[in-house]
Parts: sequence; C-alpha cells; structure tokens
Amino acid sequence: MREHGGNLDLAQQRFGGRAEDWIDLSTGINRRPYPVGEISARHWQALPSRSEIEALHQAAQRAYGTIAPVVATGGAQAAIQLLPQLAPRGRARILGPTYNEYAAVLSAAGWEVEEVGELDALAGASLAIVVNPNNPDGRRASSKELLALLPRVGHLVVDESFADAVPELSLTSEAGRPGLLILRSFGKFYGLAGLRLGFSIGHATDIAKLAAASGPWPVSGAAIAIGCRALRDDAWAKATSARLVRDGARLDDMVQSQGWRLLGSAPLFRLYETPDGRAAQEKLARNQIWSRVFAQDRTWLRLGLPGAESEWRRLAEVLAR
Repeated sequence: MREHGGNLDLAQQRFGGRAEDWIDLSTGINRRPYPVGEISARHWQALPSRSEIEALHQAAQRAYGTIAPVVATGGAQAAIQLLPQLAPRGRARILGPTYNEYAAVLSAAGWEVEEVGELDALAGASLAIVVNPNNPDGRRASSKELLALLPRVGHLVVDESFADAVPELSLTSEAGRPGLLILRSFGKFYGLAGLRLGFSIGHATDIAKLAAASGPWPVSGAAIAIGCRALRDDAWAKATSARLVRDGARLDDMVQSQGWRLLGSAPLFRLYETPDGRAAQEKLARNQIWSRVFAQDRTWLRLGLPGAESEWRRLAEVLAR
C-alpha cells in the first residue's frame, strides 16, 4: 500500500498503545461523525434493489446541487480504480503534488503519466486530474479556471472529496458537460470513511461506463440507508460546515506556540511548515496523537481537526509541554 494517512497500525508498532488509545489526526476525516441511528436488518440481509440505489443517486444529486447522472461507488477510491476504463490509454496529467493513488492507478494500467505544477500545463492531456481543494495543501482552482481548461483536454476529472464545506468551489452544477467527471467522497465530511461510499457525477456516457464496470451492487444496503439519511440532512451539513471553519481557526491558534506556519488548508485538515516534520510527528506520537508527514518535504506536517473536547484538551496539553 502506498503512503496514506490513517496508517494507525504503523503508529502502534512504533509507539505502542491500542487503537482506541490514539487520536488519529493523520487523515482528513471528520472526527465528529454523522449520527447514523438505527439501520433496519433488511439493509444487512437483502441485496440492494435498483430502486434503493436510485434513491441514493437522487439524494446525492439533491445534496450536490446537480441534475447530471450519478453512480455510487465504494468510496471515491473505487472510482479512481475505474478511471483507466474511461477512455483509451493515452497521456494523463495530474496537478500535483496531490493524492498519490491517481498516478499509481493510471501508470499500472499503461497510461503515460506526468505530474505538473500549474493548471495550464494540463492542457493537451487525454486525461487531466485536479483535486479541488487539493490534498495535502488545500490549493484551490476556481470554477472559471476549470471550465476554461475543459475544451483543452480529453477528459477533466475533478476530485471534490474535500469540497462539501466549500460548495462555492464545486463544479457539480456543470457536471453534464461532455468530458467533465466529478468525484465526491461521502466518508470524509460525514466522518464515516469505513462505510466506503462515494459518487461519480458526469455526462451520461461516462457514468454509464463507470456503472457497468462497478457491477450490479456497487455499494451495500447499509451504505444506501445511511447515505440517503445523511445526504438529506441539510441542518447537520450546515452546522458541521460552520463548525469546521471555527475549528480550523482554533487549531491554527493552538499551534502558534510551536512556531509552525500554515501553508494551506481545507475544511477538514491543516498543512503546517515546521522546523522538522518528523520530529513534530514523534512528539505528538509519544503521546498517542497521530499526524501525517510527507516524503517530498520534511518540514510538512498535516493535522486533521480534533473531535470531542477531550481531544482538543489532550492536544493542547501535549503542545504545551
């Protein structure tokens, strides 16, 4: 497996403790998850029906503000695995540095893959990929910039896994345009990554390809029930988006004593420049708080947002030592 956040088994091997002893801030997953409530036994026992899957698609269309076709997958990662089937093999360009699965999946499928540092450098690619807001630095591209790029590439894939709390960035209202495919993660914003649910939104031709490749039951009955419930809960989403803004500022204030500089952010994580990212990670890890470091820059440290007040207090105490 490539390096990712959430590798708590590595933290335990190096620093001890049980999984429940740790505060895992190495991912961009909401630590105050959606309250799933009771799930009918039928959703665990029966295969999902077409009408249930379609109800989930409609809930996603409503939540994401689109009338374009949608297909649910086992997380955004499942859709990434299918991208090589979207078009004949060619040149893929990825706006980086970013989530490392794109290059790996496309390279393994025989695509010529190039990472570029500027949006304009994506032009001419058979497949262009932009994560917006970007992981790990929170870099953002405007809808105007992305739409201007669309005629200059074969397909434009926009990964909006961290866009739930910044809907003004989203291109879902334009998702019916030929060549534009948008990926959304459910598990990050709703704090239910273990549910494995995500969505692809795009032109009917592309969505039909992904749906055929996904098979007849791409997500579980429990994922459908919980997904429908959560995506229709506008009050929870609005309150959570507001809280994430406050919590991000709170975390920035908390780390000032360390001399860390904010390099970028998305609603669910902050990327800091530190004197030594691995030393900062180890300081936290000795107190069983896990964070994310990056091989490409040893000064980087990424932190997700603590959830319960007890987690905030514990982080503050460790930083104060």
